[in-house]
Amino acid sequence: MTAEYRIAENRLGGEPTLVVSAPDGSARAVLSLRGATLLSWQVRSEATGRLTELTDGYRDEKELLSQDGVRAGLLAPFPNRVADARYHYDGRDHDLLPAHRGDRLIYHGFARETPFELAHATTTADSARLILRTTDIRPGRYPGYPFAIDLTVEYALSGSELVIEIRATNVGDSTAPYAAGWHPYFTLSRPIDDLTLHIPAHTLIRTDAALIPLPGEDALLSLDDCPGMDFRTPKRLSDAVIDACYTDLTPGPAGRIETVLTNPATGEELRVWQHSGHMHVFTGDTLARDRRAAIALEPVETITNAFNRPEHAATLALEPGRSRAFAFGVEYAVGRPQGRHPSSGAFRRAADDRRVR
Repeated sequence: MTAEYRIAENRLGGEPTLVVSAPDGSARAVLSLRGATLLSWQVRSEATGRLTELTDGYRDEKELLSQDGVRAGLLAPFPNRVADARYHYDGRDHDLLPAHRGDRLIYHGFARETPFELAHATTTADSARLILRTTDIRPGRYPGYPFAIDLTVEYALSGSELVIEIRATNVGDSTAPYAAGWHPYFTLSRPIDDLTLHIPAHTLIRTDAALIPLPGEDALLSLDDCPGMDFRTPKRLSDAVIDACYTDLTPGPAGRIETVLTNPATGEELRVWQHSGHMHVFTGDTLARDRRAAIALEPVETITNAFNRPEHAATLALEPGRSRAFAFGVEYAVGRPQGRHPSSGAFRRAADDRRVR
């Protein structure tokens, strides 16, 4: 009988987790049910023959509960920041931090702290698929967000690729503003300075000192005019300090947008892919621990403060009874010839088939 992927229950302190393992020991992932958060993703290194950690996630329960750095957080119902924690939608003003004075910074939504449950799982000899769900987002549960959203997060682990899809369904009676994203930290060496980065983006989002995009067209800066932030041609990160959103992304020959992180010394690379949206990059210079040990490559549906930008209104609008999904993933490889776009099997094809049209 052919061995299949295994899914086991475990705990991180008092927090329930799921451990997914390939039958031959070539891949392993750990998920927390809090926020459906990826805690660890390991793939066997061709160079050493041992599992190598590719993410820099929460190490213990204390870190997970603190949410410091938003390590591999799933970002919903909004990614990044909402200016002053306030927005106007459908004729109403909303305050995400009511009665709060002083620092009104709010960012990355609240799904990352929401309890999920395992709704379904399937395993084969080649892959594992887990579906996690929450019905926690309801009027009155989160201040300033009086909407009812069911979230389904699907993780698919297959060989050296991890595929994620976040699907939101509006189960309320009014149109809701909604967008999603992911905030993973990747590492191929520590620090990240000697890694090379390729971002197929032509435009950078300009922000103010609070990292809020400038109004209207003033937010769009051609990377032709900002060579220090231009990674259309792969180049070494060196001491670059980045906390910025890249847009106007160009798909590759296979129709996917791929941001590529490479370790030139080993030939290892991580290809973070998405079909739409934007790519936010953070070099981890202000993290509480292990600064610049990993880089955040964040596929997001909308730019920062989209809840306050009229040009994003149509993208955000999720009507009653409607669902919308945002799919993305990451693939690990070593020494791949330039221009090759290999298939990773059924899970990539499934994610491509389900992508939002």
